[in-house]
Amino acid sequence: MGMTMTQKILAQHAGLDKVEPGQLIEAKLDLVLGNDVTTPPAIDVFAQTCACGVFDKNKVALVPDHFTPNKDIKSADNCKKIREFAKTQGIEHYYEIGDPLMGVEHVILPENGLVAPGDVIIGADSHTCTYGALGAFATGVGSTDLACAMATGQTWFRVPEAIRFNLTGKLSLNITSKDLILYIIGMIGVDGALYESMEFTGPGVDTLSMSDRLTICNMAIEAGGKNGIFPVDQKTIEYLEKFAPERVSNHSFTAFSADEDAVYERTIDIDLASVPMTVAFPHLPENAKTVGTFPEVVIDQVVIGSCTNGRLEDLRVAAEFFKGRKVKKGVRCIILPGSQRVWKEALKEGLLEIFADSNCVVSAATCGPCLGGHMGILAKGERCVSTTNRNFVGRMGHPESEVYLASVPVAAASAIFGRIASPFELN
Repeated sequence: MGMTMTQKILAQHAGLDKVEPGQLIEAKLDLVLGNDVTTPPAIDVFAQTCACGVFDKNKVALVPDHFTPNKDIKSADNCKKIREFAKTQGIEHYYEIGDPLMGVEHVILPENGLVAPGDVIIGADSHTCTYGALGAFATGVGSTDLACAMATGQTWFRVPEAIRFNLTGKLSLNITSKDLILYIIGMIGVDGALYESMEFTGPGVDTLSMSDRLTICNMAIEAGGKNGIFPVDQKTIEYLEKFAPERVSNHSFTAFSADEDAVYERTIDIDLASVPMTVAFPHLPENAKTVGTFPEVVIDQVVIGSCTNGRLEDLRVAAEFFKGRKVKKGVRCIILPGSQRVWKEALKEGLLEIFADSNCVVSAATCGPCLGGHMGILAKGERCVSTTNRNFVGRMGHPESEVYLASVPVAAASAIFGRIASPFELN
């Protein structure tokens, strides 16, 4: 019986020839990630381990991004705590506000060359599964596991079963990878891949950009997945040549592919051309509906950005729709670049000016309102169309507010019309 991509990566990092679903293993880690929410409690646990220091100061990344720039005293104290820990431990990959390499963790780690195929990465953030887009095994953990991993450089896993998503065809005009992953979650449910690896294969993979793949893997957790992962192809290599050239020149990564006889719990065939323009209604990502099949939904706010859709490609798409148009009066539209690098490139390309001329507000690179942090909190009864990844009760503010998850084209069109709208409605 063969192994999947994920199983091969875990076997190598556990020093084993073979692993099987359900097996408990201890694996070495290539990167350990924490943020300003999860790292402070991990530091307390780390102190209890009596470790002399982190296992490798070049393999720990600490990213203050959730409540930054600090919104209150508590967030300032948290950031101060991890800042001092990073300094004491000599951690190289600590990203302070204003640093050219700073931003939202799941945007900047691939951008900063810290992720490559075959890596095993854990992060004390559920959307760490983003990095599977580059053929790595990446998953979220809790603060206690983060602390122990920083001390030892390893952690335990139960080897997951896998679901194979066989992709064919190509996405239609104005249909994006966000529509695809919302469509998938709507199909299988928020527990449809519980503790399973979501492995994307088939000829349709070649039609998806790296930005597309990062968006899809980012939301694997929203289907309950342990991780999401794509095979390594020429697009992956080109991305690495741009953002991680040293790892390419040093050949310091391994591209794993699934065995032909790998066993999957099930295979789901998806013709990308059949994927509809999709919005996830409150209060679960699985509550997927096709645009145009529901009554009018008037909105108060639009958020474009986050670790799901805050890359330069996303902002370029948004600017195409906003150029020469205005946000509907009475609607707030917030643009959140995913990193300082994205912010600067968007500035150079004139995208930020387009947003400003359209009456959008552009934020610093931060998670912002995605998790109800700041810079866009919803009041009672307000509705928001957002390109973020979760729409749980109270996720973005008041428990009686509503968040509708959508693609960048739908979010931009909705901001212009003041209701959930299709980009095809724009002249």
